[in-house]
Amino acid sequence: MKRRSQPRRGYTATHAKSGLLAKLPDIETWPNQYKGYEITIEIPEYTAICPKTGLPDFGTIRLRYMPDKACLELKSLKLYIHAYRNLGIFYENAVNRILQDLVSSCRPVWAVVTGEFTARGGLHSTIEAKYP
Repeated sequence: MKRRSQPRRGYTATHAKSGLLAKLPDIETWPNQYKGYEITIEIPEYTAICPKTGLPDFGTIRLRYMPDKACLELKSLKLYIHAYRNLGIFYENAVNRILQDLVSSCRPVWAVVTGEFTARGGLHSTIEAKYP
C-alpha cells in the first residue's frame, strides 16, 4: 500500500496560497529591436517573508529570457521585486509567480526564473520554473 505524504502539521491552505494573489507593481516593457538573443538579469537582494513563521527569506533571483517584441524595463522590475520584501510567500510560489508575471508582461519566446535561497536550518533551496 502506497503512503501519501501529509502536509506538515500546522501548515494550512492559507499558508500555501499566501502571496499568490497579492497586488504587485506592474513590470513595464519597451519595444525590442532585435531577435534571437538572450537576456539574463540577476537580482541578488531578493527578500520576502515566510508565511508560516513570519521570518525573512533571502536569496538571489535569476531571470533568463529570449525577448520577442518587448524587453523588461529594469526600474519597474526592481520596484516589482522590492514589493516582495513585505509579502508572505513560499520560495516555490515566489519563483512561479515571478515567471507568471514576467511572461504576462513581455510575452518572451522562452523564459527561466531561478531562485537560489540562503540556507536556513542547514538547507539550501534552488527553485527553477520555465516557460513554455
